[in-house]
Amino acid sequence: MAADLNDLSVFVAVARAGGFREAARVGGGSPSSLSLAVRRLETALGVRLLNRTTRSIAPTEAGARLLDRLAPALGEVSAAMDAVNAFRGRPAGTLRLNVPGSVARLVLPAIVAPFLKAYPDIRMEVMVEEAFVDVLAAGCDAGVRYDERLEQDMIAVPIGPRVQRIATAAAPAYLDARGRPTHPRDLLDHACLRGQFASGATPAWEFERDGEVVRLDPAGPLVVRLGAAVDLAVSAAIAGLGVVHLFEDWLRPHIDSGALEPVLESWWQSFSGPFLYYPGRDHLPAPLRAFVDFVQG
Repeated sequence: MAADLNDLSVFVAVARAGGFREAARVGGGSPSSLSLAVRRLETALGVRLLNRTTRSIAPTEAGARLLDRLAPALGEVSAAMDAVNAFRGRPAGTLRLNVPGSVARLVLPAIVAPFLKAYPDIRMEVMVEEAFVDVLAAGCDAGVRYDERLEQDMIAVPIGPRVQRIATAAAPAYLDARGRPTHPRDLLDHACLRGQFASGATPAWEFERDGEVVRLDPAGPLVVRLGAAVDLAVSAAIAGLGVVHLFEDWLRPHIDSGALEPVLESWWQSFSGPFLYYPGRDHLPAPLRAFVDFVQG
């Protein structure tokens, strides 16, 4: 019994989403119909692909191997089908992006709305992950990352602001009570609200002025997952729990309102903005081609 292409696509969607309900919410259909499709596929292949519990769903070893090979293949099928878009009056289809939380929050809002208004036949799916991933293996058309995390064989085009800064700030009441740092090393005597990557690594705080670079690992009462829980750190800083060190765009509204006060502003480090990256192909999917042209225009 041959496996149905639609059932294969459903399996990939459910495995990525971690459940039938979430896959149905993202891609449409009902959880029961998706469950039926996966069971049909397992029957056709003669092997269990997903371990199901009342709380979670995860691929079996066989399912994980199938997912690793299947996701890129389905991406190629989608790209092949999408070539038909060249004969349409305007691009149509689905554009899947993989981005970090900072990009989803600070960069994409100014781009996504006008893009989708300009291309009403395109549907965009945005996956937010902090880890660098193989966009094809993840079933995405493209990703957005910063240049130090780009793979060498990827095509990269600038997207969003070309210069960004990491800002440091705290509530005025906190600084009144604890003092205002005059050098980055003074932060070692302060309560600092830290961020942590999904890997568990806690990035150092970096400062730079007149060629001098200072890297610190200050301590504090709160550590949050970067991307997913950054707003919690900002709220804690506003409440006077300590010093926060994040993208300036994340803190700027609170600095402008007076809820937060800049700290060591002359030491804030600048870096280049993010890039849209994608694998080089002879024929880009029409939605991706439209998005590339849009951000470059």
